[in-house]
Amino acid sequence: MQHVGKAGVSNVPGLHDLHRMTAQLLAEAAPDVADILVVGAGGGMEIAAMGGTRPNWRFVGVDPSAEMLTLACQTTKLINERVELIEGIVDDVPVKTFDGATCLFVLHHVESSEQLRILRSIRRRLRPGSRFVFSEHAAIGVNPEVWLARSVSFSQGGGIESSEAAARAAMMHHRLSLHTPNETEAMLRDAGFCDPDIFYAAFSLRGWVATA
Repeated sequence: MQHVGKAGVSNVPGLHDLHRMTAQLLAEAAPDVADILVVGAGGGMEIAAMGGTRPNWRFVGVDPSAEMLTLACQTTKLINERVELIEGIVDDVPVKTFDGATCLFVLHHVESSEQLRILRSIRRRLRPGSRFVFSEHAAIGVNPEVWLARSVSFSQGGGIESSEAAARAAMMHHRLSLHTPNETEAMLRDAGFCDPDIFYAAFSLRGWVATA
């Protein structure tokens, strides 16, 4: 589950619906003709999903992986006239006023010391009042590895021994930068967002919406 949002629908419970919910939440505060920033766009799944139902939205996607952006270009080929892909990080995106932004299943791969800086960089590029949708693996409950193991088992279709799922969960817990929901809420507020709320929960995964 290293690239949980990009590796396929089977990895994430309700991924198609998550993309639909993301578009709905962004649309609540976006104009009909909108510019949307997608941070961690490699693979292009969320751009294709949102662009397919929002014909007047334009997308700027940024990702450090050239290989993943090549895949994103293929995935979004039906709407490529409305998509700009940038190889790099969010700081490489020209500062302009976007009408919404997403960062799905990306930030937990980034060192904790960098996460707040990235969120602030996203916030600087958003129109006041616009929405930001963000998702991550979280540290849930008194033993986060239990919930991580459940996510691992789901991603394997349940066809994995519990000991193997636990071992993979322990590796994820060590490797990923996980926060409790309270810590994530505080970080979003520190980055300049207001009214952060959880709208999606599935095993160790959480989805947030906040207002710029």
